[in-house]
Amino acid sequence: MVSMETPCAIARSLEVLGERWTLLVVREALSGTSRFADFRRALGIAPDILTSRLKVLVDAGVLERRPYRMEGQRVREEYHLTPSGRELTVMLGALMQWGDAHRPYAPGPTVERWSADGRPLRVAFVDDEGHEVPLHDVRFQRTPAYPTA
Repeated sequence: MVSMETPCAIARSLEVLGERWTLLVVREALSGTSRFADFRRALGIAPDILTSRLKVLVDAGVLERRPYRMEGQRVREEYHLTPSGRELTVMLGALMQWGDAHRPYAPGPTVERWSADGRPLRVAFVDDEGHEVPLHDVRFQRTPAYPTA
């Protein structure tokens, strides 16, 4: 298990998000799914795997549990995205964009990204002045916190 003391942000993120079903659960949550049975139905996922993925996401603060009760039934829990969970919209958008470009589905994209005012969107790096930076100009620079040994 990767520790929060692990210097690599990618390794720490993958500890929570690196399992295939996890990102699909987040995708469904971003679409408004919140109940266990609805996640199962949408994903075709085994209940034990879904239980495990939901636990990881709750423990990591990506989802939060909220109780609900349907008339005549016991109290159950819904799963809702936290603010950190909503931030995964960017990552899922980048994965969709990459998949549509490099692993295309023959009939075409199944989801498109649009702004609230109807403009098509794509994921990109943006500098501190709001300008898009072409990928060939993006640099990952090590900081003093980068381990030397």
